[in-house]
Amino acid sequence: MAFNPNNYKAPAAKKLPVILLLDVSGSMGGEKIDELYDSVVTMVDTFVDEQIKETIIDVSIITFGNEVILHTPYTSVTDLQKKGINKFKASGNTPLGVALTMAKDMVEDKDTTPSKIYTTPSVVLVSDGMPNDSWERPLDKFIKDGRTSRCQRFAVAIGNDVDRKMLEKFTGNPTLVFMAEGAKDIAGCFKKITMSISTRASSQNPNAIPRPSSAKFDNNPSADGDDDDEYI
Repeated sequence: MAFNPNNYKAPAAKKLPVILLLDVSGSMGGEKIDELYDSVVTMVDTFVDEQIKETIIDVSIITFGNEVILHTPYTSVTDLQKKGINKFKASGNTPLGVALTMAKDMVEDKDTTPSKIYTTPSVVLVSDGMPNDSWERPLDKFIKDGRTSRCQRFAVAIGNDVDRKMLEKFTGNPTLVFMAEGAKDIAGCFKKITMSISTRASSQNPNAIPRPSSAKFDNNPSADGDDDDEYI
């Protein structure tokens, strides 16, 4: 076989998607929304500082309040740091069910979240109150069905009015729910989550996610025969 230098290509770097589901309801107004924004900016800055060549971290932000909005589509943290993050605006109620449905659809869509590019996503849910829509079924589908059932999931509970049991169900592990008694505690919670995700990104197998011992997950390839889809 003739020598062809074009046959020697370095493997493409995998991407680790981080999806932030952020409660921007009216009760998040004032100091809390400002601290949440600053914490997200610091998270991105830390990811840039600690990012390794083998794994690129992409961040997407979904906000839910008066509307459920894809605030930021998947964007590399380097690009996100350069162009900046649009400020969050607090208003409305807490439509968690719609936000979870949007996040699930984004992860399940193989054009938006292709397995050949992305490792298993990390999802961070932040809330300071009780959901006001039909959220139970979307939550069950998110944690039990399809690709999202294998996501690494964290939660930040802000204040005393938050539905702690709902957040524990979301994470599947009470130790992955971080409590922020007030606005000033949000940054500390984000710092712990950021460190955990950064550690995973630098590991030899970013798809290896610690699970609660009671959880059961199907690690078989999907029925469509896509053996390359590592997190289905």
